[in-house]
Amino acid sequence: LREICDAHGIVLVADEAQSGFARTGKVFAIEHYGIEPDLIPVAKALGGGFPISGVIGKRAIMDAPDPGGLGGTYGGNPVSCAAALAVLDVIAEEGLCARADALGKRMLERIEGFKRANDSHPIGDVRGLGAMVAFEIVKERGGNDPDADTAKAVAAKALEHGLIVLTCGFYGNV
Repeated sequence: LREICDAHGIVLVADEAQSGFARTGKVFAIEHYGIEPDLIPVAKALGGGFPISGVIGKRAIMDAPDPGGLGGTYGGNPVSCAAALAVLDVIAEEGLCARADALGKRMLERIEGFKRANDSHPIGDVRGLGAMVAFEIVKERGGNDPDADTAKAVAAKALEHGLIVLTCGFYGNV
């Protein structure tokens, strides 16, 4: 991908708004693939609940706009910036990349076990990087027909037990 972008003058953007900051077992998900993007949009986990976003980029791109050419109305909010700095400290001090990696491995093993043992709520594809894990609920074992209703029921049952999970995907069965 990097070679194709370079050959055609295309800026390679790795959107880390959702996956960034230790959720995948590395600071950025793109690190799993050994690819160096030109730009990395960041948000969500960076602020630890405070609204913040940003763009990390190569010098040639980030230095191109005139002074004041990058920014916005709410840019540089001091409370959100302080929260972001604290988040970065916590990620490093508490070893959150390693923790996400370990949790993800445990979740994947457990879900694969459910997949092998469960015929009443068949599980299709299982995937994940670190703690960002997903699995598809399908209508029959070995099939690909999505079952969004069961996925919603599984999410509701998980919430009853204190676990917040989200359904997503085009068909709502992930």
